[in-house]
Amino acid sequence: MNTFARVLVVAFTLFASGMLFAADMKNVNADALLQRTQKMDKSLLILDVRSPEEYAQGHVPGAINIPYDKIPNRIGELLAAKDKDVVLYCHSGTRAAIAAKTLKADGFEKLYHLDGDIVKWDKENRPTEK
Repeated sequence: MNTFARVLVVAFTLFASGMLFAADMKNVNADALLQRTQKMDKSLLILDVRSPEEYAQGHVPGAINIPYDKIPNRIGELLAAKDKDVVLYCHSGTRAAIAAKTLKADGFEKLYHLDGDIVKWDKENRPTEK
């Protein structure tokens, strides 16, 4: 594949995932998420959809890890959170968008995307758990 074709594929992927965020998820910023976690908000579920290896390197405090491609097989673990605000994140947003689409198809309505994902979280020196 030539360079121009690769650029088109990347641009389309970014455009498509951005459109999915706009349609299915609202963004939540790190400050708002931290406030809710500090209050131990029981109406919140933070879902890290990266690989277990990435999760082990550091994740948002209180986040549970279910890789985006495992959600269809593990949806039963999430059904109790169907009425909660579910905040999804990954490395850059693409996997969170895919996970949101899966959750939306299973009836999850309150889906949020962590603005900037783990990259921005780390860049801003936010707390992480290992």
